[in-house]
Amino acid sequence: MKKKALVAALAVASMLTLAGCASDPLADQFREGSGKNYIAGDGTISVYPAGERGEPIEFAGETVDGEQYDSADAAGQVQIVNFWYAGCAPCRVEAPILEDVYSEVDPADVSFVGVNVRDQAGTAASFEDDYGVTYPSILDVNEGEVQLAFAGRVPPAAVPTTIVLDQEGRVAARILGQLEEASILSSIIDDLLAEQA
Repeated sequence: MKKKALVAALAVASMLTLAGCASDPLADQFREGSGKNYIAGDGTISVYPAGERGEPIEFAGETVDGEQYDSADAAGQVQIVNFWYAGCAPCRVEAPILEDVYSEVDPADVSFVGVNVRDQAGTAASFEDDYGVTYPSILDVNEGEVQLAFAGRVPPAAVPTTIVLDQEGRVAARILGQLEEASILSSIIDDLLAEQA
Protein backbone atom coordinates (compact mmCIF):
# COMPACT_ATOMS: atom_id res chain seq x y z
CA MET A 1 0.00 0.00 0.00
CA LYS A 2 2.86 2.38 0.84
CA LYS A 3 4.42 1.64 -2.55
CA LYS A 4 1.18 2.57 -4.36
CA ALA A 5 0.94 5.82 -2.39
CA LEU A 6 4.55 6.66 -3.22
CA VAL A 7 4.00 5.95 -6.92
CA ALA A 8 0.86 8.12 -6.91
CA ALA A 9 2.71 10.96 -5.15
CA LEU A 10 5.54 10.77 -7.66
CA ALA A 11 3.07 10.80 -10.54
CA VAL A 12 1.33 13.91 -9.18
CA ALA A 13 4.68 15.63 -8.60
CA SER A 14 5.75 14.78 -12.14
CA MET A 15 2.52 16.20 -13.57
CA LEU A 16 2.93 19.41 -11.60
CA THR A 17 6.52 19.72 -12.76
CA LEU A 18 5.50 19.13 -16.37
CA ALA A 19 2.64 21.58 -16.09
CA GLY A 20 5.19 24.29 -15.36
CA CYS A 21 7.02 23.58 -18.64
CA ALA A 22 4.87 25.86 -20.79
CA SER A 23 7.69 26.39 -23.28
CA ASP A 24 8.18 22.67 -23.95
CA PRO A 25 7.47 22.20 -27.69
CA LEU A 26 6.45 18.55 -27.22
CA ALA A 27 3.92 19.49 -24.55
CA ASP A 28 2.68 22.35 -26.72
CA GLN A 29 2.09 19.96 -29.65
CA PHE A 30 0.14 17.61 -27.41
CA ARG A 31 -2.01 20.43 -26.05
CA GLU A 32 -2.78 21.90 -29.50
CA GLY A 33 -4.88 18.84 -30.35
CA SER A 34 -4.05 18.93 -34.06
CA GLY A 35 -5.11 15.31 -34.57
CA LYS A 36 -1.90 14.45 -36.42
CA ASN A 37 -1.49 11.45 -34.07
CA TYR A 38 2.18 11.95 -33.29
CA ILE A 39 4.41 14.30 -31.35
CA ALA A 40 7.19 15.51 -33.60
CA GLY A 41 10.58 16.46 -32.26
CA ASP A 42 12.22 19.66 -33.38
CA GLY A 43 15.29 18.02 -34.92
CA THR A 44 17.48 18.74 -31.91
CA ILE A 45 20.73 16.80 -32.08
CA SER A 46 22.38 15.93 -28.77
CA VAL A 47 25.88 14.44 -28.79
CA TYR A 48 27.35 13.13 -25.54
CA PRO A 49 31.08 13.04 -24.76
CA ALA A 50 32.48 9.60 -23.88
CA GLY A 51 32.68 10.44 -20.18
CA GLU A 52 28.97 11.37 -20.02
CA ARG A 53 27.39 8.41 -21.80
CA GLY A 54 26.26 6.44 -18.78
CA GLU A 55 25.74 2.71 -18.67
CA PRO A 56 25.26 0.44 -21.71
CA ILE A 57 21.67 -0.09 -22.79
CA GLU A 58 20.52 -3.61 -23.55
CA PHE A 59 17.30 -4.41 -25.35
CA ALA A 60 15.67 -7.21 -27.31
CA GLY A 61 12.43 -8.08 -29.03
CA GLU A 62 10.63 -9.76 -31.88
CA THR A 63 11.06 -8.21 -35.30
CA VAL A 64 8.49 -7.52 -37.99
CA ASP A 65 9.64 -10.76 -39.67
CA GLY A 66 9.11 -12.81 -36.50
CA GLU A 67 12.83 -13.14 -35.74
CA GLN A 68 14.43 -12.35 -32.40
CA TYR A 69 16.67 -9.28 -32.16
CA ASP A 70 19.09 -8.80 -29.27
CA SER A 71 21.34 -5.75 -28.96
CA ALA A 72 24.01 -8.03 -27.47
CA ASP A 73 24.46 -9.47 -30.98
CA ALA A 74 25.71 -6.03 -32.09
CA ALA A 75 28.26 -5.71 -29.27
CA GLY A 76 31.34 -3.83 -30.40
CA GLN A 77 29.46 -2.04 -33.17
CA VAL A 78 27.99 1.44 -33.38
CA GLN A 79 24.23 0.84 -33.13
CA ILE A 80 21.61 3.06 -34.76
CA VAL A 81 18.19 2.72 -33.10
CA ASN A 82 15.30 4.48 -34.86
CA PHE A 83 11.88 4.80 -33.18
CA TRP A 84 9.06 4.99 -35.74
CA TYR A 85 5.59 3.92 -36.86
CA ALA A 86 3.79 3.83 -40.19
CA GLY A 87 1.31 6.68 -39.65
CA CYS A 88 4.04 9.17 -38.73
CA ALA A 89 4.65 11.58 -41.65
CA PRO A 90 8.23 12.50 -40.60
CA CYS A 91 9.01 8.75 -40.35
CA ARG A 92 8.03 8.37 -43.99
CA VAL A 93 10.28 11.26 -45.00
CA GLU A 94 13.32 10.02 -43.09
CA ALA A 95 13.00 6.30 -43.95
CA PRO A 96 14.89 6.59 -47.27
CA ILE A 97 17.55 8.77 -45.61
CA LEU A 98 18.16 6.14 -42.93
CA GLU A 99 18.24 3.42 -45.58
CA ASP A 100 20.83 5.41 -47.57
CA VAL A 101 23.12 5.60 -44.54
CA TYR A 102 22.52 1.92 -43.75
CA SER A 103 23.49 0.91 -47.29
CA GLU A 104 26.76 2.84 -47.06
CA VAL A 105 28.11 1.61 -43.71
CA ASP A 106 30.21 -1.48 -43.11
CA PRO A 107 27.90 -3.99 -41.36
CA ALA A 108 30.91 -5.25 -39.41
CA ASP A 109 31.18 -1.83 -37.75
CA VAL A 110 27.63 -0.43 -37.67
CA SER A 111 24.21 -2.01 -37.11
CA PHE A 112 20.74 -0.54 -37.61
CA VAL A 113 17.47 -1.49 -35.97
CA GLY A 114 14.09 0.16 -36.03
CA VAL A 115 11.70 0.14 -33.10
CA ASN A 116 8.07 0.31 -34.19
CA VAL A 117 6.06 1.81 -31.35
CA ARG A 118 2.49 1.48 -32.67
CA ASP A 119 1.95 -1.01 -35.49
CA GLN A 120 1.33 -4.69 -35.80
CA ALA A 121 3.54 -6.78 -38.10
CA GLY A 122 1.42 -6.43 -41.26
CA THR A 123 1.31 -2.64 -41.16
CA ALA A 124 4.99 -2.36 -40.29
CA ALA A 125 5.98 -4.79 -43.06
CA SER A 126 3.95 -2.81 -45.60
CA PHE A 127 5.74 0.39 -44.57
CA GLU A 128 9.13 -1.29 -44.91
CA ASP A 129 8.23 -2.54 -48.39
CA ASP A 130 6.86 0.84 -49.51
CA TYR A 131 9.90 2.78 -48.30
CA GLY A 132 12.62 0.22 -49.07
CA VAL A 133 13.69 -0.35 -45.46
CA THR A 134 15.92 -3.43 -45.34
CA TYR A 135 17.26 -3.40 -41.76
CA PRO A 136 15.21 -5.13 -39.04
CA SER A 137 12.62 -3.47 -36.82
CA ILE A 138 11.43 -4.64 -33.43
CA LEU A 139 7.68 -4.51 -32.76
CA ASP A 140 7.41 -2.71 -29.42
CA VAL A 141 3.73 -1.79 -29.46
CA ASN A 142 2.47 -4.42 -27.01
CA GLU A 143 5.14 -4.55 -24.32
CA GLY A 144 7.05 -1.29 -24.74
CA GLU A 145 10.18 -2.95 -23.35
CA VAL A 146 12.59 -1.30 -25.79
CA GLN A 147 11.16 2.14 -25.08
CA LEU A 148 11.47 1.38 -21.37
CA ALA A 149 15.13 0.39 -21.80
CA PHE A 150 15.84 3.90 -23.13
CA ALA A 151 13.53 5.75 -20.71
CA GLY A 152 16.17 6.69 -18.15
CA ARG A 153 19.06 8.40 -19.91
CA VAL A 154 17.55 9.72 -23.14
CA PRO A 155 13.91 8.82 -23.60
CA PRO A 156 12.82 8.87 -27.24
CA ALA A 157 10.15 11.46 -26.23
CA ALA A 158 8.97 11.94 -29.82
CA VAL A 159 8.49 9.89 -32.95
CA PRO A 160 10.66 9.69 -34.89
CA THR A 161 13.74 9.68 -32.71
CA THR A 162 17.09 8.19 -33.65
CA ILE A 163 19.49 7.15 -30.90
CA VAL A 164 23.10 6.24 -31.61
CA LEU A 165 24.89 3.85 -29.27
CA ASP A 166 28.68 3.69 -29.16
CA GLN A 167 30.67 0.45 -29.42
CA GLU A 168 30.07 -0.17 -25.72
CA GLY A 169 26.29 0.17 -26.08
CA ARG A 170 26.15 3.59 -24.40
CA VAL A 171 24.04 6.49 -25.69
CA ALA A 172 26.37 8.70 -27.73
CA ALA A 173 23.80 10.81 -29.60
CA ARG A 174 20.08 11.46 -30.01
CA ILE A 175 18.26 13.08 -32.91
CA LEU A 176 14.88 14.15 -31.55
CA GLY A 177 12.59 14.30 -34.56
CA GLN A 178 13.08 13.78 -38.26
CA LEU A 179 16.59 13.17 -39.54
CA GLU A 180 17.01 15.94 -42.11
CA GLU A 181 20.12 14.78 -43.95
CA ALA A 182 22.12 11.56 -44.24
CA SER A 183 25.33 13.51 -43.62
CA ILE A 184 24.26 14.30 -40.05
CA LEU A 185 24.01 10.65 -39.08
CA SER A 186 27.06 9.68 -41.15
CA SER A 187 29.16 12.27 -39.31
CA ILE A 188 28.07 10.97 -35.92
CA ILE A 189 28.92 7.42 -36.99
CA ASP A 190 32.31 8.45 -38.38
CA ASP A 191 33.19 10.25 -35.15
CA LEU A 192 32.33 7.19 -33.08
CA LEU A 193 34.27 4.85 -35.31
CA ALA A 194 37.26 7.21 -35.07
CA GLU A 195 37.16 6.90 -31.27
CA GLN A 196 38.17 3.26 -31.61
CA ALA A 197 40.80 3.83 -34.30
